[in-house]
Amino acid sequence: MAPRKRTTSAAKPKKCPDCKGNEVTEAVRVGTSRKRRETADHQTALCLTCFGTGTAPDQT
Repeated sequence: MAPRKRTTSAAKPKKCPDCKGNEVTEAVRVGTSRKRRETADHQTALCLTCFGTGTAPDQT
C-alpha cells in the first residue's frame, strides 16, 4: 500500500498591525477645549489600513 500524501494547510493570514484584527474605537469627548471630558459612549470606525478586513495588507 502506498503511503498517504499529506497536504499542507493554508497559513493563517497575519492580523493588521494597527487594529489587531478588530474595529477601531474612540472615546467620545464633549465640551470646549478647556473643559473637555469623556463620556461613557464610544464610536467605532473601520481601520484605514485594512478597511475593516482585519488582515494585514500586502507589502508590494
